[in-house]
Amino acid sequence: MAKVLVIEDDFTVADNVQALLKVKGYQVAFAADGQTGVELARKEQPDVVLLDILLPKLGGFDVCRILKSDPKTKPIKIIMLTGLGRMGDVETAFSAGANDYLIKPFENERLVKKIEKVLASPADGKK
Repeated sequence: MAKVLVIEDDFTVADNVQALLKVKGYQVAFAADGQTGVELARKEQPDVVLLDILLPKLGGFDVCRILKSDPKTKPIKIIMLTGLGRMGDVETAFSAGANDYLIKPFENERLVKKIEKVLASPADGKK
């Protein structure tokens, strides 16, 4: 099954997402800040990163740009998972290289469907 890295500083959200994904059969790794998230993504090579925007040490947009500019991590699919829903935030996420965007709070099944969708998309496809 696919490996998912959750980069989220809200431990309640992170715990809920990790529990959901484990029940669905995914391997799950977790980082509570952007810097650790980049390091883990390089080390673990997950299939998907669920990435918050407002993170300590290194923000989500920067994490996304770093991962997408590194040939080793560029193929990793990134879904921004955030409370920020303004159109400018969405556009910034996609221009940074995100494959999809989900606004918190979200329904569990919607998250699972987005993960399945990005996993099924071509490696260089945006959505």
